[in-house]
Amino acid sequence: MKYFLVITALLICFTIKAEEKQIASPDGKIVVTISDKNGQPSYRISYKDTPFINSSSLGLITNIGDFSREMSLEHDVQSNRIDETYTLPNIKQSNVHYVATEGIYRFSQQGKMIYDVIFRVSDRDVAFKYKMYPQKNTLSCIVKEEATSFVLPDGSTTFLCPQSKPMGGFARTSPSYETPYKADDTMGKNGWGEGYTFPCLFRNSDKGWILISETGVDSKYCGSRLLGHENGLYTIGFPQEGEMNGNGTTAPGLALPGETPWRTITLGETLAPIVETTVSFDVVKPLYEASGKYEYGRGSWSWIIGMDGSTKYEEQLRYIDFSAAMGYQSVLVDALWDTQIGYDKVEKLAKYGAEKGVGLYLWYNSNGYWNDAPQSPRGIMDNAIARRKEMKWMQSIGIRGIKVDFFGGDKQVTMQLYEDILADANEYGLLVIFHGCTLPRGWERMYPNFASSEAVLASENLHFSQGSCDNEAFNACLHPFIRNTVGSMDFGGSALNKYYNADNAPRGSRRMTSDVFALATAVLFQSPVQHFALAPNNLTDAPEWAIGFMKEVPTTWDEVRFIDGYPGKYVVMARRHGDKWYVAGVNAQKETVKLKIALPMFMPGDQVRVFTDNEELQGNVKQIKVNKKQELQLAIPCNGGILIVE
Repeated sequence: MKYFLVITALLICFTIKAEEKQIASPDGKIVVTISDKNGQPSYRISYKDTPFINSSSLGLITNIGDFSREMSLEHDVQSNRIDETYTLPNIKQSNVHYVATEGIYRFSQQGKMIYDVIFRVSDRDVAFKYKMYPQKNTLSCIVKEEATSFVLPDGSTTFLCPQSKPMGGFARTSPSYETPYKADDTMGKNGWGEGYTFPCLFRNSDKGWILISETGVDSKYCGSRLLGHENGLYTIGFPQEGEMNGNGTTAPGLALPGETPWRTITLGETLAPIVETTVSFDVVKPLYEASGKYEYGRGSWSWIIGMDGSTKYEEQLRYIDFSAAMGYQSVLVDALWDTQIGYDKVEKLAKYGAEKGVGLYLWYNSNGYWNDAPQSPRGIMDNAIARRKEMKWMQSIGIRGIKVDFFGGDKQVTMQLYEDILADANEYGLLVIFHGCTLPRGWERMYPNFASSEAVLASENLHFSQGSCDNEAFNACLHPFIRNTVGSMDFGGSALNKYYNADNAPRGSRRMTSDVFALATAVLFQSPVQHFALAPNNLTDAPEWAIGFMKEVPTTWDEVRFIDGYPGKYVVMARRHGDKWYVAGVNAQKETVKLKIALPMFMPGDQVRVFTDNEELQGNVKQIKVNKKQELQLAIPCNGGILIVE
């Protein structure tokens, strides 16, 4: 009898014993622990022995099986050291050296190999994805749900952007990632009931910061969101049923073997890893070769000041002349050009622009059956035959790129549309900007002709409402820490008009921020193609120092450094273009922020230009010599800015 009890106890101990593996960053500070305790795949993350992600579930629930439970972590682990360099001129850092530890963790169910969870851990990031295997003769599956979760430590606060419901907003075009953030909020909420758009920022009490996002989304999967629950739990949510007018599945399909996108977690004691991370691009690869060398740069557009009525032939001629006077490379010809200008005159504009060294971007509606947006051209970008015919015409007249607007969701069928537009555009040598759209997820590296996406409450809202103008500084102090950390952001800002109208007269929306603020955001907001909200009248009515700087500011960067700041309050950061550094900052707090900052990028004795605001937001420029300590005292008033340039 005793022998039987001993054997039974041993069997019970064996069945509940969990396999547990660990993987660490190259510097050993980040440790990820992977487990199959109670048959539930899970992971947790610590930084310097401090919990940053508590035990969180892994797994996939598919139409061929529930692979989130009764799973076993195999004993053998394939480990690799990732040491890669790559060059990408259109992101925050042109030359990247990515070093990480990779571990491939195989999970089985009832003795059958089901999937690998592939982890990569660098000194500031954790990325993981699933590789699903065929099951006998089954070579495809539908992923009905991801069990992937993120459990934040108690006391964490949130900086999140709620997902909007489908088929709402202007002409039933939502969701389009254009909802306002709430800063320093408590956990346990779910936005407006539909979760939150990526990326999602959390503060781990006073211990550090965590940014959760995803990358590597293409036509083989859907885009996802984060669903909030009680007790610090956040889970992966697939698209909403009503997106794309109800067409297309919410659950992605996988050919087997097949891989999911990467889930990414960037963490550290300060915001520097968040601001400086390149993980969105580190773990993905180009999906095709660039058809030629793409030219990025600065441009102007009439619509942000003049709206639809400005899309006229004579006004676009004026903006071409304006771009030429600014030394800019392009003009964006916005909605309704097909009816208000016409194809023949667009050809004339393109020819005139070429003579001035100014290329054109043309606006297009994405739809399609998925929204009611009336702006034309419509019914071209959603159809391969019409799209390719149009792109061939654009190539023949030298169009630089396209801006495609009014998408409506994250379903796999929508991701297929983004990819098809990009792939076709590359064949015809066109850069692509998306607007009214989803978050770019590693697309700068995946699609060589991808330029930028909006996916933010961008500059048109400053024209539409005074409330957006009142909150401009608050939002500007969020984007460098959240939205713009993971991908290029087509914001279209840096206005120097005091009022958002063609006469710059006191009516409509009034800009509350200073001219120095406008210059600073040209540096703070990263996109390789920037169509600034400037107007031809700024050549004469803006301060000479302001328009002078806007003539020289670059749009491609070689390096970025976080200096100081707090999301929603203030930010100071530096970008390098070639051997020239630009330090920019803005302040949204009511009180003037006073800082002493280190400037190791400048040598003692260097002469730098410093653009500052007084309390009345009147800007000025002066030359300052960098002291021996390479430090500078700054004072930035509310709605004001700072800019330091060699």
